[in-house]
Amino acid sequence: MRFVPRITPALLLTLSSTTALADATTLTGDWGGLRQRLQADGITFTGDYSGETAYNAHGGLHRSARYAQNIKLGVQFDLAKLYGLDDAGQVQLSVNDRRGNSASEDLVGNRLPIQENYGGLYTRLTELSYARNLTPALNLKLGYMAMGNDLGGLDSGILCNFMNAGFCGHPLNMSGGSGWSNYPNAHLGARLKYDLAPAWQLRLAAFNVDPASNGNASRAWHLGPKHTTGTVLPLELVYKRQGALPGEFKLGYYYDSSNVQRIGSDKHVAGRGGHYLLVDQALWHDPASPGRSLHAFGQYSASSQAASPFTRWYGAGVVLYQPFAARPRDTLAFGYGRAVPNPRSRDVLQAAALEAGQGLPSLDSAEQLLELSYGYQATSWLNLRPDVQYIVEPGAFSAQDIDNALVFGLQVKATF
Repeated sequence: MRFVPRITPALLLTLSSTTALADATTLTGDWGGLRQRLQADGITFTGDYSGETAYNAHGGLHRSARYAQNIKLGVQFDLAKLYGLDDAGQVQLSVNDRRGNSASEDLVGNRLPIQENYGGLYTRLTELSYARNLTPALNLKLGYMAMGNDLGGLDSGILCNFMNAGFCGHPLNMSGGSGWSNYPNAHLGARLKYDLAPAWQLRLAAFNVDPASNGNASRAWHLGPKHTTGTVLPLELVYKRQGALPGEFKLGYYYDSSNVQRIGSDKHVAGRGGHYLLVDQALWHDPASPGRSLHAFGQYSASSQAASPFTRWYGAGVVLYQPFAARPRDTLAFGYGRAVPNPRSRDVLQAAALEAGQGLPSLDSAEQLLELSYGYQATSWLNLRPDVQYIVEPGAFSAQDIDNALVFGLQVKATF
């Protein structure tokens, strides 16, 4: 049996209190100056840990706790520094390892993952890519990578002030109803970024669609596809507003050329797509305290009614940066989300229940999520995030009558 080390919140707290670091920005420090020298030569090592514990205190399926973790290690090679060439580009190599158990599957029975780092519980290659500027305004990136690294989410990172995957990342109905894949699932692809103006950018990409490799441990180190079904083509227009109250706005569309079966039918649909709108806008900032500000975010995403398990996602919320003067890197966040199941999926469940001589419970039209979190920056490399989630109609997607669930969580993030 292979031993896999488990990094727990208690271990990290012990390390933070006993390890004297010359460079406190990371857990492992500057390696006696070696890390800084390597970076100056063009080799940058990165690493981080995320551990998420969730306890279902009321409702759902069972009262208990579940823990999941993700460890990511990476290295970036700046070819310009390494070989003395102008704008030679960068090579990125990343590896992920995930372990643990799902609070959503085991304890609540809902669709939106309570722990955003759960899924694909094995060690895998998550990126081997090459990026460079073709012109001052045009950047190309190609290789083996996750789509969400560059598209479908907000660059500001505001959404990862939450623990639920409904917020942190891109809207989940994208991956539920097309070849768009969730991180850390990676595929062969290419991405272009073109600066239309100082505040405007156009992003275009093409990725191989290979559902057989998603979450498949036997494909963890295979760059090539197992079974290609098509190509997914995302297009994204980005506007970044500057000034005292900055903002980020994304309007996107994607099309998957795969031929897939329609929900509730033996017929197939050739091609499926969707669109989305993402917003992060500062509402207030404190002139007397730089960095202290209140941001609002919004998400809207619509996907194919022919093939997506849920067709709409709505999300909105606020994040207060530096809620206290003495805590400049802390955050306080509140969000609301609504995931709407495809009526065709419910019709399929209802037909199966009638055939079995059973009834189907009368449920609300969507699973809803309320989440409140506080990000406590314990050190420059350690963040602790107590979290509360209230899930309304957890059985909306499975057509099960499950009581609303109250979940308490703790997310721990550390930078190596």
